[in-house]
Amino acid sequence: MASALLSVQEVSKSYGARKAVDGVSFQVQRGQTLGLIGPNGAGKSTTVGMICGVLRADSGHILLDGEAMGQGASAAKRKIGYVPQDLALYDDLSALENLRLFGALYGLKGAVLKRRCGEALALVQLADRAQDHPATFSGGMKRRLNIAAALMHDPQLLILDEPTVGVDPQSRNAIFDTLEALQAQGRSLIYTSHYMEEVERLADHLVIIDHGKVLADETPAALYQRLPAQAALQAELAEEPSAALLAGVQTQSGVQAVARDGKTLTIGLTAADHAAPVLAWLAAQGNPLRHFATAKTSLEDIFLNLTGRSLRD
Repeated sequence: MASALLSVQEVSKSYGARKAVDGVSFQVQRGQTLGLIGPNGAGKSTTVGMICGVLRADSGHILLDGEAMGQGASAAKRKIGYVPQDLALYDDLSALENLRLFGALYGLKGAVLKRRCGEALALVQLADRAQDHPATFSGGMKRRLNIAAALMHDPQLLILDEPTVGVDPQSRNAIFDTLEALQAQGRSLIYTSHYMEEVERLADHLVIIDHGKVLADETPAALYQRLPAQAALQAELAEEPSAALLAGVQTQSGVQAVARDGKTLTIGLTAADHAAPVLAWLAAQGNPLRHFATAKTSLEDIFLNLTGRSLRD
Protein backbone atom coordinates (compact mmCIF):
# COMPACT_ATOMS: atom_id res chain seq x y z
CA MET A 1 0.00 0.00 0.00
CA ALA A 2 1.26 3.50 -0.83
CA SER A 3 2.38 5.64 2.09
CA ALA A 4 -0.17 7.99 3.64
CA LEU A 5 -0.11 11.62 2.57
CA LEU A 6 -0.58 12.78 6.19
CA SER A 7 0.44 10.82 9.26
CA VAL A 8 -0.40 12.11 12.76
CA GLN A 9 1.47 10.00 15.30
CA GLU A 10 0.70 10.09 19.06
CA VAL A 11 0.40 13.88 19.11
CA SER A 12 -0.34 15.66 22.39
CA LYS A 13 -0.80 19.31 23.38
CA SER A 14 -1.53 20.87 26.77
CA TYR A 15 -2.51 24.38 27.85
CA GLY A 16 -1.36 24.59 31.46
CA ALA A 17 -3.02 21.76 33.34
CA ARG A 18 -5.55 21.08 30.59
CA LYS A 19 -4.64 18.45 28.03
CA ALA A 20 -6.34 19.57 24.82
CA VAL A 21 -4.98 16.73 22.66
CA ASP A 22 -3.92 13.44 24.22
CA GLY A 23 -2.05 10.95 22.04
CA VAL A 24 -4.03 11.51 18.82
CA SER A 25 -3.07 9.35 15.84
CA PHE A 26 -4.64 9.00 12.38
CA GLN A 27 -3.73 9.09 8.71
CA VAL A 28 -5.06 10.69 5.54
CA GLN A 29 -4.49 8.65 2.41
CA ARG A 30 -3.89 10.23 -0.98
CA GLY A 31 -7.17 11.14 -2.62
CA GLN A 32 -9.12 10.58 0.61
CA THR A 33 -11.62 12.90 2.29
CA LEU A 34 -11.39 12.55 6.05
CA GLY A 35 -14.13 13.90 8.27
CA LEU A 36 -12.71 15.16 11.59
CA ILE A 37 -15.58 15.57 14.03
CA GLY A 38 -16.09 16.02 17.74
CA PRO A 39 -18.04 18.13 20.27
CA ASN A 40 -17.01 21.66 21.19
CA GLY A 41 -13.73 21.53 23.09
CA ALA A 42 -12.89 18.04 21.84
CA GLY A 43 -9.48 19.08 20.48
CA LYS A 44 -10.28 19.45 16.78
CA SER A 45 -9.00 23.01 16.36
CA THR A 46 -5.81 22.29 18.30
CA THR A 47 -5.19 19.20 16.18
CA VAL A 48 -5.72 21.17 12.96
CA GLY A 49 -3.41 23.93 14.25
CA MET A 50 -0.64 21.41 14.81
CA ILE A 51 -1.17 19.82 11.39
CA CYS A 52 -0.86 23.26 9.77
CA GLY A 53 2.28 24.03 11.76
CA VAL A 54 0.89 27.06 13.57
CA LEU A 55 0.92 25.26 16.95
CA ARG A 56 3.81 23.24 18.32
CA ALA A 57 2.99 19.76 19.60
CA ASP A 58 4.26 18.88 23.07
CA SER A 59 4.99 15.36 21.87
CA GLY A 60 4.43 13.11 18.86
CA HIS A 61 5.11 13.59 15.18
CA ILE A 62 3.25 14.91 12.13
CA LEU A 63 4.49 13.90 8.68
CA LEU A 64 3.16 15.32 5.43
CA ASP A 65 4.28 13.44 2.34
CA GLY A 66 7.07 11.98 4.44
CA GLU A 67 8.33 15.35 5.71
CA ALA A 68 8.14 16.48 9.32
CA MET A 69 5.73 19.33 10.00
CA GLY A 70 7.08 22.08 12.21
CA GLN A 71 6.68 25.77 12.90
CA GLY A 72 8.23 28.38 10.66
CA ALA A 73 8.75 28.06 6.91
CA SER A 74 9.00 24.49 5.64
CA ALA A 75 8.43 22.55 2.44
CA ALA A 76 5.76 20.48 4.20
CA LYS A 77 3.67 23.55 5.13
CA ARG A 78 3.56 24.65 1.49
CA LYS A 79 1.71 21.43 0.64
CA ILE A 80 -1.26 22.40 2.84
CA GLY A 81 -4.14 24.70 1.97
CA TYR A 82 -6.15 25.91 4.95
CA VAL A 83 -9.69 27.31 4.84
CA PRO A 84 -10.34 28.84 8.29
CA GLN A 85 -13.75 29.20 9.86
CA ASP A 86 -13.16 32.94 10.18
CA LEU A 87 -12.95 34.52 6.73
CA ALA A 88 -9.44 35.50 5.64
CA LEU A 89 -10.13 38.06 2.91
CA TYR A 90 -9.39 41.74 2.26
CA ASP A 91 -12.59 43.68 1.63
CA ASP A 92 -10.76 46.61 0.04
CA LEU A 93 -9.35 44.36 -2.71
CA SER A 94 -11.32 42.76 -5.51
CA ALA A 95 -11.79 38.99 -5.60
CA LEU A 96 -9.07 38.74 -8.25
CA GLU A 97 -6.71 40.99 -6.30
CA ASN A 98 -7.24 38.86 -3.20
CA LEU A 99 -6.18 35.77 -5.13
CA ARG A 100 -3.21 37.56 -6.67
CA LEU A 101 -2.06 38.54 -3.19
CA PHE A 102 -2.36 35.03 -1.77
CA GLY A 103 -0.67 33.58 -4.85
CA ALA A 104 2.19 36.07 -4.61
CA LEU A 105 2.74 35.08 -0.97
CA TYR A 106 3.54 31.61 -2.29
CA GLY A 107 5.91 32.97 -4.91
CA LEU A 108 3.57 32.74 -7.89
CA LYS A 109 3.92 35.37 -10.61
CA GLY A 110 3.41 36.08 -14.28
CA ALA A 111 1.51 33.60 -16.43
CA VAL A 112 1.40 30.96 -13.68
CA LEU A 113 -0.26 33.37 -11.23
CA LYS A 114 -2.75 34.50 -13.87
CA ARG A 115 -3.64 30.91 -14.76
CA ARG A 116 -4.07 29.85 -11.14
CA CYS A 117 -6.35 32.85 -10.43
CA GLY A 118 -8.54 31.97 -13.40
CA GLU A 119 -8.74 28.28 -12.46
CA ALA A 120 -9.56 29.00 -8.82
CA LEU A 121 -12.29 31.53 -9.64
CA ALA A 122 -13.85 29.16 -12.18
CA LEU A 123 -13.80 26.27 -9.72
CA VAL A 124 -15.73 28.24 -7.07
CA GLN A 125 -18.10 29.75 -9.66
CA LEU A 126 -16.97 33.35 -9.15
CA ALA A 127 -15.28 34.10 -12.48
CA ASP A 128 -17.99 36.63 -13.34
CA ARG A 129 -17.38 38.49 -10.06
CA ALA A 130 -13.58 38.70 -10.32
CA GLN A 131 -13.51 42.51 -10.27
CA ASP A 132 -15.99 42.89 -7.41
CA HIS A 133 -15.00 43.36 -3.79
CA PRO A 134 -15.85 40.74 -1.13
CA ALA A 135 -17.72 43.46 0.79
CA THR A 136 -20.43 43.15 -1.90
CA PHE A 137 -20.56 39.35 -1.69
CA SER A 138 -23.03 37.15 0.17
CA GLY A 139 -21.73 35.00 3.00
CA GLY A 140 -21.66 31.96 0.72
CA MET A 141 -19.69 33.78 -1.98
CA LYS A 142 -17.12 34.88 0.60
CA ARG A 143 -16.79 31.27 1.76
CA ARG A 144 -16.18 30.13 -1.80
CA LEU A 145 -13.57 32.85 -2.36
CA ASN A 146 -11.91 31.71 0.88
CA ILE A 147 -11.62 28.22 -0.62
CA ALA A 148 -10.18 29.67 -3.85
CA ALA A 149 -7.51 31.54 -1.87
CA ALA A 150 -6.47 28.31 -0.13
CA LEU A 151 -6.06 26.59 -3.51
CA MET A 152 -3.82 29.18 -5.16
CA HIS A 153 -0.57 27.29 -4.51
CA ASP A 154 -2.08 23.95 -5.61
CA PRO A 155 -1.77 22.21 -2.21
CA GLN A 156 -1.73 18.45 -1.86
CA LEU A 157 -3.93 18.58 1.25
CA LEU A 158 -6.83 21.00 1.75
CA ILE A 159 -8.10 21.48 5.32
CA LEU A 160 -11.55 23.02 5.70
CA ASP A 161 -12.68 24.19 9.14
CA GLU A 162 -16.48 24.57 9.25
CA PRO A 163 -16.64 25.99 5.68
CA THR A 164 -20.45 26.30 5.56
CA VAL A 165 -21.06 28.23 8.80
CA GLY A 166 -23.69 30.91 8.29
CA VAL A 167 -24.54 30.19 4.65
CA ASP A 168 -27.90 29.44 3.04
CA PRO A 169 -28.79 26.05 1.49
CA GLN A 170 -28.04 27.23 -2.06
CA SER A 171 -24.57 28.43 -1.06
CA ARG A 172 -23.95 25.23 0.88
CA ASN A 173 -24.72 23.20 -2.24
CA ALA A 174 -22.36 25.41 -4.29
CA ILE A 175 -19.60 24.71 -1.75
CA PHE A 176 -20.35 20.99 -1.97
CA ASP A 177 -20.10 21.19 -5.77
CA THR A 178 -16.64 22.74 -5.40
CA LEU A 179 -15.46 20.13 -2.92
CA GLU A 180 -16.82 17.25 -4.98
CA ALA A 181 -14.97 18.65 -8.01
CA LEU A 182 -11.78 18.63 -5.93
CA GLN A 183 -12.48 15.04 -4.90
CA ALA A 184 -12.89 14.09 -8.57
CA GLN A 185 -9.44 15.60 -9.20
CA GLY A 186 -7.99 13.25 -6.56
CA ARG A 187 -7.38 16.00 -4.01
CA SER A 188 -6.98 14.98 -0.34
CA LEU A 189 -9.26 16.81 2.10
CA ILE A 190 -9.78 17.13 5.84
CA TYR A 191 -13.27 18.41 6.59
CA THR A 192 -14.40 19.53 10.04
CA SER A 193 -18.03 20.35 10.67
CA HIS A 194 -20.78 20.20 13.27
CA TYR A 195 -23.24 19.29 10.52
CA MET A 196 -23.29 15.49 10.44
CA GLU A 197 -25.14 15.35 7.12
CA GLU A 198 -22.30 17.28 5.47
CA VAL A 199 -19.64 14.92 6.76
CA GLU A 200 -21.80 11.96 5.79
CA ARG A 201 -22.08 13.29 2.23
CA LEU A 202 -18.42 14.15 1.68
CA ALA A 203 -16.19 11.93 3.82
CA ASP A 204 -15.04 8.42 2.98
CA HIS A 205 -13.26 8.06 6.34
CA LEU A 206 -14.11 9.46 9.76
CA VAL A 207 -12.11 10.35 12.86
CA ILE A 208 -14.19 11.18 15.94
CA ILE A 209 -12.37 12.80 18.84
CA ASP A 210 -13.52 13.83 22.30
CA HIS A 211 -11.62 15.04 25.37
CA GLY A 212 -8.50 15.06 23.21
CA LYS A 213 -8.63 11.36 22.36
CA VAL A 214 -9.61 9.44 19.22
CA LEU A 215 -12.85 7.51 19.80
CA ALA A 216 -13.23 6.18 16.26
CA ASP A 217 -11.03 5.99 13.16
CA GLU A 218 -13.07 4.09 10.60
CA THR A 219 -15.04 4.18 7.38
CA PRO A 220 -18.69 5.27 7.69
CA ALA A 221 -19.80 1.69 6.91
CA ALA A 222 -17.71 0.31 9.78
CA LEU A 223 -19.05 2.96 12.17
CA TYR A 224 -22.64 2.03 11.36
CA GLN A 225 -21.90 -1.50 12.50
CA ARG A 226 -21.17 -0.21 16.01
CA LEU A 227 -24.87 0.28 16.71
CA PRO A 228 -26.99 -2.88 16.91
CA ALA A 229 -30.02 -1.06 15.49
CA GLN A 230 -29.32 0.07 11.95
CA ALA A 231 -32.87 1.31 11.29
CA ALA A 232 -35.96 2.32 13.22
CA LEU A 233 -39.67 1.79 12.75
CA GLN A 234 -42.18 4.07 14.46
CA ALA A 235 -45.73 2.71 14.57
CA GLU A 236 -48.76 4.55 15.97
CA LEU A 237 -51.54 2.12 16.94
CA ALA A 238 -55.27 2.77 17.32
CA GLU A 239 -55.15 1.61 20.95
CA GLU A 240 -52.46 1.32 23.58
CA PRO A 241 -50.55 -1.93 23.03
CA SER A 242 -51.16 -4.85 25.37
CA ALA A 243 -48.41 -6.58 27.29
CA ALA A 244 -48.82 -9.58 24.98
CA LEU A 245 -48.33 -7.42 21.89
CA LEU A 246 -45.21 -5.77 23.37
CA ALA A 247 -43.77 -9.16 24.22
CA GLY A 248 -44.65 -10.52 20.80
CA VAL A 249 -43.07 -7.73 18.76
CA GLN A 250 -39.78 -8.23 20.57
CA THR A 251 -39.65 -11.82 19.27
CA GLN A 252 -39.91 -10.77 15.60
CA SER A 253 -36.94 -11.25 13.32
CA GLY A 254 -34.57 -8.28 13.24
CA VAL A 255 -36.06 -6.47 16.26
CA GLN A 256 -33.34 -5.18 18.61
CA ALA A 257 -35.30 -2.97 20.98
CA VAL A 258 -38.82 -1.66 21.57
CA ALA A 259 -39.78 1.58 23.30
CA ARG A 260 -43.37 2.62 24.04
CA ASP A 261 -44.86 6.11 24.36
CA GLY A 262 -48.61 5.79 24.79
CA LYS A 263 -49.98 4.30 21.56
CA THR A 264 -46.68 4.74 19.68
CA LEU A 265 -43.97 2.10 19.41
CA THR A 266 -40.40 2.88 18.37
CA ILE A 267 -38.77 -0.34 17.21
CA GLY A 268 -35.03 -0.65 16.61
CA LEU A 269 -34.16 -2.97 13.70
CA THR A 270 -30.92 -4.64 12.64
CA ALA A 271 -31.69 -3.65 9.03
CA ALA A 272 -34.33 -1.62 7.19
CA ASP A 273 -35.63 -4.66 5.28
CA HIS A 274 -37.07 -6.05 8.54
CA ALA A 275 -39.58 -3.17 8.71
CA ALA A 276 -42.15 -4.67 6.30
CA PRO A 277 -42.46 -8.06 8.07
CA VAL A 278 -42.75 -6.37 11.46
CA LEU A 279 -45.46 -4.04 10.12
CA ALA A 280 -47.33 -7.03 8.68
CA TRP A 281 -47.15 -8.78 12.04
CA LEU A 282 -48.44 -5.70 13.86
CA ALA A 283 -51.32 -5.31 11.39
CA ALA A 284 -52.39 -8.88 12.08
CA GLN A 285 -52.70 -8.37 15.86
CA GLY A 286 -56.12 -6.69 15.81
CA ASN A 287 -54.86 -3.27 16.85
CA PRO A 288 -55.02 -1.18 13.64
CA LEU A 289 -52.06 0.94 12.57
CA ARG A 290 -52.86 4.67 12.39
CA HIS A 291 -49.48 5.78 11.10
CA PHE A 292 -45.96 4.45 10.62
CA ALA A 293 -42.58 5.81 9.54
CA THR A 294 -39.14 4.32 9.03
CA ALA A 295 -35.69 5.86 9.44
CA LYS A 296 -32.10 4.74 8.96
CA THR A 297 -29.50 5.11 11.68
CA SER A 298 -27.67 8.39 11.04
CA LEU A 299 -24.12 9.52 11.64
CA GLU A 300 -25.54 11.80 14.34
CA ASP A 301 -26.86 8.74 16.19
CA ILE A 302 -23.39 7.20 16.12
CA PHE A 303 -21.74 10.47 17.16
CA LEU A 304 -24.04 10.91 20.16
CA ASN A 305 -23.62 7.27 21.11
CA LEU A 306 -19.84 7.75 21.26
CA THR A 307 -19.61 11.24 22.77
CA GLY A 308 -22.78 11.46 24.88
CA ARG A 309 -25.65 13.92 24.83
CA SER A 310 -24.54 16.42 27.46
CA LEU A 311 -24.10 20.02 26.36
CA ARG A 312 -20.56 21.31 25.74
CA ASP A 313 -19.36 24.91 26.13
